[in-house]
Amino acid sequence: MGGKKWRWGVILDAGSSGTRLHVYRWLDPERARHDASQDELRGLPKIVTKKKWTKKIRPGISTFGETAKEVGPAHLRELIDHALDVIPKDKVKDTPIFLMATAGMRLLPQSQQTALTHEVCSYLRQNTRFSLPDCDLHIQVIKGETEGLYGWIASNYLLGGFDHPEQHQHGKGHHTYGFLDMGGASAQIAFAPNSTEAQKHANDLKLLRLRNLNGSPAEHKVFTTTWLGFGVNQARESYVESLQELYTSKDAVELPDPCMPKLLRTTLDGTPVQKPKPGDLTLVGTGGFDECLKKTYPLLGKDKPCEDNPCLLNGQHVPAIDFDVNHFVGVSEYWHTTHGVFGDKGNKAYDFATYQRRVKDFCSQDWETIQSKVDVRKANDAKNAQEACFKASWLINVLHEGIGVPRIGIEHLPASGLNASKSAVESAKQKGFLDPFQAVDTIDGIEVSWTLGRMVLYAAGQIPPQSGDDRYPVGFGSNDAGPTPPDFQFAGSTWRPLGQGNATADDDDWDTTADDLLDKAKARSTSGLLLFLLMFLIVLYFFRKQDRRIHFYTRVSKLIRKMRRPGKGSGGGRVLSGLTNKFFGRPSATYERVLEEGDLNQFELGDVDSSDDNEYSDSSEGSGSQIGRSSGLATPKLNLGGGFDALMPSAAGSALGRSGLVVRTESRERLVPNMQMLGAGRRSRAGSPTRLKSPLTQEQ
Repeated sequence: MGGKKWRWGVILDAGSSGTRLHVYRWLDPERARHDASQDELRGLPKIVTKKKWTKKIRPGISTFGETAKEVGPAHLRELIDHALDVIPKDKVKDTPIFLMATAGMRLLPQSQQTALTHEVCSYLRQNTRFSLPDCDLHIQVIKGETEGLYGWIASNYLLGGFDHPEQHQHGKGHHTYGFLDMGGASAQIAFAPNSTEAQKHANDLKLLRLRNLNGSPAEHKVFTTTWLGFGVNQARESYVESLQELYTSKDAVELPDPCMPKLLRTTLDGTPVQKPKPGDLTLVGTGGFDECLKKTYPLLGKDKPCEDNPCLLNGQHVPAIDFDVNHFVGVSEYWHTTHGVFGDKGNKAYDFATYQRRVKDFCSQDWETIQSKVDVRKANDAKNAQEACFKASWLINVLHEGIGVPRIGIEHLPASGLNASKSAVESAKQKGFLDPFQAVDTIDGIEVSWTLGRMVLYAAGQIPPQSGDDRYPVGFGSNDAGPTPPDFQFAGSTWRPLGQGNATADDDDWDTTADDLLDKAKARSTSGLLLFLLMFLIVLYFFRKQDRRIHFYTRVSKLIRKMRRPGKGSGGGRVLSGLTNKFFGRPSATYERVLEEGDLNQFELGDVDSSDDNEYSDSSEGSGSQIGRSSGLATPKLNLGGGFDALMPSAAGSALGRSGLVVRTESRERLVPNMQMLGAGRRSRAGSPTRLKSPLTQEQ
């Protein structure tokens, strides 16, 4: 099969506060299917990413609404340069690039959205060689429903709900997890309703189709919706407007704000002030968290008319949620607001009573006391502390009053009748995913981001369907009858195989392996292992080029022959011969002659291949180098399939050694017909090819 054939993908998440680059890679489906176990064949491709492959810049792309021409050089160039530092040069033309804008862009007028997406496409096509065949598919402002669906894919992919449904039975035949996301401008929900609700609200669901490594389709029916304006920043603006309507009079210059710490004074947009200018309206914190909860509740829009029952927030229809089986993970602000200034950085289960107590304790303090506990030199820390009380009240209201998540620690949740193995249940309990809600940032070291879901969809689309039956393409659309609904959005990928590996591709594999090993050494932080791996990396770097390997072998071979000449002594020659035999495999004298006289481009060492199931973390926090659902230190293995034994085309005289490698046993006459004439008079038994043992046998 040759060396590793990596596929790569780039996604730019253009959010309201900034644009974030994500780079992903996965094995080419042909190679992945060749190496996969039967269990892996029934699952999705394994997507790999690393912390150092991501990069975020501020502000968001929506700030270029009136200056679209500047978005390329002033905003995208830095991100593209970072991506090109990660992706091998020879892979760029086969690497798809996506820019998908979310809530920030949705707030812009349609004319500005169109101008920006056209300019982004033009810039990428003119200044990069990334694969960009369809601008409408690759560069777009995605709907909130689509963002939620991608997040649902990412969560279930990382949790294992797709590949091992039998280990995630929540009861009533349900095995997937719900997804909650909250950003600065919008909030999303995505989940698979229980069977009763799915049948009742079939027209409200999305048909999602993936494809497993074995080519079999995997279908899911998912409900997803978005609430624009329900992100924390937009909600805060709405809240301040409500305070103005409540308190403003001709003589008012200060608005009491129970959602800010005591004695904190800010402008209406949240900028702290010591002495406001005469006539300026300011907010003054009162630190009353219970009152804050009451004043943020009306923002949920629970009093809005519901035209299609049931509804949750703002009069928008959502099928009834069965919290016996629907267990949700919350990302973005759900994570930051529950694990930020209020303490807990670990993946502990969300407990309403504990969380609310911590919030009250924090928000009842005056601002001076809070400032003494945060690093005021870091503007982000100070800003988070300033906004923490409002965000906490908003999250509590959205979760429990809006969506209806039971208050764990206060409200009783009926048993769900779990049907899962004891080990699977215990594992899930440790992560907190048997609770109705759990905030997460990473799962098994991978960030839970909707961008991962989009790339899973793309990678699944590269897998050939079973028996070439393409009636069930990868993508999503309305839950209509038939394999391909009219509004079906295709994954945008095909199963076109990559070309055969060449020297450049092999260099990519060596460089990739070296990079992975270095990251592992950093993660392990063991001095002995680090020293060994660094030495190994030096060797890999030196021999990553084919011509370097051949040149080195030729020089060593000549030196050995000189040291074997009569009168020169043979001790050093035997030592060097042993070293080269271990490193390159042991060729006979006939092989040496063929090497000297042949075309150097025919000869190449095998590839160093690292196991895909043994990725690792390159940081102590576990969010660095990552691969879904696996961990541990990869062990490189030497693939000798392209070694010197492969120089002779005939395999008639082959035999299997202990390690399953083919060992040549042809006679001297068969290898080189005239060898008997060239070696006439030589009687050494050691030089006879029929007496040679394989290098593996000799080392026993």
